[in-house]
Amino acid sequence: MSQEQVYSDAGFGQPVPRGTRPAIVVVDFSYGFTDTQYPTASDASAQMAKTRRICDIARDKGFPVIFSTIAFHLGELDTLPWLRKAAGMRALVEGSRLVEIDAATGIQPNDPIVVKKGASSFFGSTLAALLTGAKTDTLVVCGATTSGCVRATVVDAVQSGFNVLVPRDCCADRAAAPHEANLYDMNQKYADVTDAADIAAWLDSLA
Repeated sequence: MSQEQVYSDAGFGQPVPRGTRPAIVVVDFSYGFTDTQYPTASDASAQMAKTRRICDIARDKGFPVIFSTIAFHLGELDTLPWLRKAAGMRALVEGSRLVEIDAATGIQPNDPIVVKKGASSFFGSTLAALLTGAKTDTLVVCGATTSGCVRATVVDAVQSGFNVLVPRDCCADRAAAPHEANLYDMNQKYADVTDAADIAAWLDSLA
């Protein structure tokens, strides 16, 4: 039996309904994850360009565009368990360039930035409140990394009551295998994995 048949027989991979009040969440396209002079980063230039296009359309339509970044206080570096496992992220310190959103995303002054200490953009942040306040029904999740903070955000988004779309060409990772595996799994269980062109066309179709 094929892998696709196994998942289909289990009832996974059903299509996600799309509402009329979307929001874009751009996960951790900060310099620490996009500027390859830093060891925590990967080349996300192509993904940021496609993300910028859909963010521009969303703003023009009056829909929220929200960014997230990881930023640690110096006093947290020796006590947070995540930083024992992922020690390279100790460099993501408040006030440093690494935690600033990459200008290549086209971020605008009115775009909210939620600061987080963990993988999910929802955990310990104001993201859920911002989306609820905007009456969001469908969330488009872009960013880095696909297998880490993007996936965690997607899982929390669907558990928080949002329909979720993930444009694969707007997500970056350090290696192809975890990128592809996590896109496959998200598409089966939590979100519709699509692409930037599809998201742009859908946004353009909304009043």
